[in-house]
Amino acid sequence: MAEVRHLSTDELNTNLDLIRQSPADGGKLEVISSRPDVGERVLLQEAELNLQDGLQGDNWRTRGQHKSQPQEPNLEAQLTLMNKRSAQAVAGSQERWPLAGDQLYVDLDMSVANLPAGTQLTIGSAIIEVTDEPHPGCKKFVERFGMDAMTWVNSDEGKKLRLRGVNTRIIQAGTIQVGDSITKV
Repeated sequence: MAEVRHLSTDELNTNLDLIRQSPADGGKLEVISSRPDVGERVLLQEAELNLQDGLQGDNWRTRGQHKSQPQEPNLEAQLTLMNKRSAQAVAGSQERWPLAGDQLYVDLDMSVANLPAGTQLTIGSAIIEVTDEPHPGCKKFVERFGMDAMTWVNSDEGKKLRLRGVNTRIIQAGTIQVGDSITKV
């Protein structure tokens, strides 16, 4: 496997104009990535979102249960979305987007100004709601994309644009498919 080069902050910044051009509404679901176990990714064309388990087949509900002090699932981070343009910037290719750890990769303006907490979005027959739960990234994000990528997504501008993505919770269960439109309610 070819070695992956992590981009510098200056290189990442060259993507900001393209990211800012993401549609404010009527975006598109590009990738659905289920995480059945730690480090595993299963790409789906169609998936079910439900109120109890989140994305069917994903380990959101059981994440953190293996720790010495098991954690309850965080309803404010039930489903995570990342802008596909931001994912492309840090990952370098669509095949590597799921390494960011999000479940949905979308072409949509994820900025705080466009999607404040409480904003509801329809995807397929499901409705999700943006929460104010921070989504800063983790040690794995640094390992996969580099410290400059982590610093970039967590910079003041990165936080405004939500370059790392956004946490949501499911309001109405439903079916989603790659290619579905994402619209504000």
